[in-house]
Amino acid sequence: MPLYNSIDRKVLKEKLMAEPFIRKTISFYRYFILNNPQEFRDQIYREWSELNCFGRIYVAREGINAQMSVPEANLENFLHSLQNYPIFAEIPIKYAIEDNGKSFYKLTIKVKDKLVADGLNDESFDVTNVGKHLNAKEFHDLVETGGHIVVDVRNHYESEIGHFKGAICPAADTFREELAIITDLLKDKKDSKLLLYCTGGIRCEKASAYLKHEGFSDVNQLHGGILEYARNIKQLNLQSNFIGKNFVFDERMGESVDGQVIANCHQCGNPCDVHLNCANELCHLLFIQCESCAAEFEHCCSIECRDIKNSSGDEKLHHRQILMPKFGNRSVYRKSFRLAKITNFAESNSESGK
Repeated sequence: MPLYNSIDRKVLKEKLMAEPFIRKTISFYRYFILNNPQEFRDQIYREWSELNCFGRIYVAREGINAQMSVPEANLENFLHSLQNYPIFAEIPIKYAIEDNGKSFYKLTIKVKDKLVADGLNDESFDVTNVGKHLNAKEFHDLVETGGHIVVDVRNHYESEIGHFKGAICPAADTFREELAIITDLLKDKKDSKLLLYCTGGIRCEKASAYLKHEGFSDVNQLHGGILEYARNIKQLNLQSNFIGKNFVFDERMGESVDGQVIANCHQCGNPCDVHLNCANELCHLLFIQCESCAAEFEHCCSIECRDIKNSSGDEKLHHRQILMPKFGNRSVYRKSFRLAKITNFAESNSESGK
């Protein structure tokens, strides 16, 4: 069988929407030394394809990080298949807070140098010397009492739509930037109690070890991340200290934790927490857009991008040649609207009176 998908995404998405069965969205990670990541990747691709699993999975010599969609009828077999590999021994499986079963439309498993792009030299510090793991109730109580430093180690576009009350949310678009900002911002607070959190816990593992290496003496982290917190708090019938929506890296782009909308449309300023990528394929900028602005700008981030999207093939080629220096490495695809250093977007929007 082929070990990579080759079917057009439009076909796959149509097929997903037509599925008559229910899927469950799950995530898990584990740091674990793999001697042959490529061989491991190919083996699980074969097995998970047969179970009709979808998802985005990263495999590295240091372990695995997975977000997946599994047919409910195959979930038990999938979980049983994990038992065949030491890396999955007692690995915590986290379930989505809100789940429409349409989180992924294909199975993608990539071999990476690192599970999280942190820019750190893992040989320079003990990556296993992580912070103290706190369960949801412990973390909740500490946030409730106050007097501690709560730190969001996710990206700006994630914390913008949802975060813990009183949390420090650095204006960073990458985890690599985040660590540098946090270290500098808290350089005079090395004896304070730090409470770190992220989506599922994997970024906290590396961040807590790095901060301990940098001399922070009391580093704590939310075990299982926001996903486990939301599930456990609901079971305990406690009022959530996380407000807003949890950003997720799949087709849904977010799942509400407490029902509040704390963000605003980046174009008109009205309350909104719906992320999308600019419909101009030459831009694809990540931003927040309300239904009204989506209709006016045709799901684009600016008038300029709307015009490019609607231009002819020759005109698009012309625009591509002009814009390639701006979007050449396509890193802007991961940039949030407010932090992207591209002034003409804001200028274009201002022309419309937005």
